[in-house]
Amino acid sequence: MEHHTLTYKIASEPEEMEQIYQLNYETFVEEIPQHQQNQRRRLIDKFDRENTYIIAMDEGKVVGMIAVCANRPFSLDHKLENLDEYIPKHAKPCEVRLLSVKKEYRKSRVFFQLVNVLVSYCLEKDYNMALISGTDRQIRLYKKMGFEPFGPMVGTEGAMYQPMYLTKEKFANTSRAFTKMMLKKKKPTKQINFLPGPVAINKEVERAFKNTAISHRSKAFIDEMKTVQSKLCELVNANNAQIVVGTGTLANDLVAAQMKKLPGKGLIVANGEFGYRLIDHAERLGLHYVKLEKQWNEKVTIKELECYLKTDREISWIWTVHCETSTGYLYDLDKISQLAIDYGVKLCVDACSSVGVVPVNLQDVYLASTVSGKGLGAYPGLGIVFHQEPIEPSNAIPRYLDLGQYTKTDSVPYTHSSNLILALSEAVKRVRLEGKQTLAKDVRSMLTEGGFDYLGMEDYSPGIITLPLPSVVSSRTIGDRLKENGVIVSYESDYLLKRNWIQFALMGDHSLAEFAEALAILKQIINSKVAFV
Repeated sequence: MEHHTLTYKIASEPEEMEQIYQLNYETFVEEIPQHQQNQRRRLIDKFDRENTYIIAMDEGKVVGMIAVCANRPFSLDHKLENLDEYIPKHAKPCEVRLLSVKKEYRKSRVFFQLVNVLVSYCLEKDYNMALISGTDRQIRLYKKMGFEPFGPMVGTEGAMYQPMYLTKEKFANTSRAFTKMMLKKKKPTKQINFLPGPVAINKEVERAFKNTAISHRSKAFIDEMKTVQSKLCELVNANNAQIVVGTGTLANDLVAAQMKKLPGKGLIVANGEFGYRLIDHAERLGLHYVKLEKQWNEKVTIKELECYLKTDREISWIWTVHCETSTGYLYDLDKISQLAIDYGVKLCVDACSSVGVVPVNLQDVYLASTVSGKGLGAYPGLGIVFHQEPIEPSNAIPRYLDLGQYTKTDSVPYTHSSNLILALSEAVKRVRLEGKQTLAKDVRSMLTEGGFDYLGMEDYSPGIITLPLPSVVSSRTIGDRLKENGVIVSYESDYLLKRNWIQFALMGDHSLAEFAEALAILKQIINSKVAFV
C-alpha cells in the first residue's frame, strides 16, 4: 500500500484518544486475546489517566501508539508481588506499555520512530529506567534494543509477557547498532526534496509540464508566454519580464550586459557565495565597479551603502542579491531601493532565491533576475529578467546576452520550451507567500526544540534554513545518510562542504509533516554516531 508522510506526537485531542481506544481493542482483544470482546470495539486501559500516549499518524489516522507512565503502581506491580526487589534504589523508572502498530504499517519505520520519540521523551523527563512487559513474540527484538529480562513470565495462555528493563546507560551503548540496522532498511518510495533547486514540484505543475509540446512560433505558445509574463510582472510589480531558456547565471549575464552600457561605475555588494558570483559576472564582462565585501553572513547596513554613495559620486548603479542563497541572509530591498532613489543611481537585483518566497517589489528596480526552478516552484530551465524601462537591441552585445532581442520578439527570439512555460504558468498561480512564512516559523521552532542551531532569525529568508553542524559531525556524511533515507538536503556544493553546513530549502511544495519526518531521521543519524568524525 502507498503510505503518506507520517507524523509523530503526544496524543492530546479527543479524536486521537478515541482512535487509541479502538487500536487498543484491535490489538489486545482481537489480535492478542488479553481482554474480553465488547460491542463498542474500544478498550480503555485501566491506567489511562496516568498514561502519556505517543502516536504515529497518517493523514489524521492513528496507525501506531506506545504509552508511558511514571506513577506507581505500575501494571507490573499487579503482576509481580516483589517488583521493587528488581529495581535499584537510585532508579527513576517509568513503565512502557501498549505498543501497537496497525498490521499494514509493521514493515515500515513506524515502530522505530515511536521508540525514538519515546526515548527522547523519557530523557527529557529524566527517567533512567524503562520497564516493559515484553510479549513473548518479540523478546529477541527487545534484547537487541538493550532490554534485559527479569523475574518470571507473566500473563495468560496466548498472551504471555516477560518483564524486562532498560537502563539509560544500556540504551546509550546498544542504540547505535540498532539505529544503523534501521537506517539500512529499504529506502522510502517517496523522496522528500529540500533542495533550493530543483525544488519539490506540485502535482498540478507536473501535469502541466507533461502536456504535448507545441511550436514556440505558434499562436497558442505566444499567448501562453504573454500570460505568464503578465502574471510575473503582477507578482513583483514590474513593467516587463523577459523569459529565456537558461539558468539564473544566464539571467545575471543578461543583466550585466545591460549594465555595461551605463555611464559611471557600479557598486557590487557581497556577503556570501552568490554576492561574490556577481563580482565574477562583472569581472568577466569588464564592468567598471567597486565592491562592498563582507565576511559570509556578516550584516550589511544601509549606512555602509550610503557611505560609498556619498564618497564616490561616480557610482551610478548598485548590484546586489536580495536573498543570499548560501546563508539565507535577506537584504532589505525596500530600504536599498529608497537609497538608490535618494542618490539617483540605478538598482539591479539578483532575486533568484526571493521571488516566490518573500514579497518582492521591483517598482524602483532597474533590472532584476530570477529563475523558474526556485521560489516560483516550477522546473529549472528558464531564466527571467525584469526591467522597468524599454530596452533596444544592441549589436555590441552577443546575441544570446542581448536583452533587447527578447523585448522586440515577446521573449521568443530563439527556440523555447512550451513544456517549461506551461509548468511555470501553473506554478505562478500557486505562489503563496504567507504559507512559506508560516512553515519557516514552525520549522525554526522545531529545530530550536530539537537542539539545532541555524543561521539568522526570522528576518532571514523563509526559503533557506542553514544548519552549521558541530566540527565533530561530517556534513557530507549527514547529507549522504539523509539521502539514503529519502531526505534530500543541500550539502554537496563546495561552499557548504567547506563550512560543514547543510540546508533545508523550503522553496517548493512542502508540508510541516514532511519536515517533521526529515528532522526525526536527522536525529536518528546523529544519535547513531555514524556521521561523527
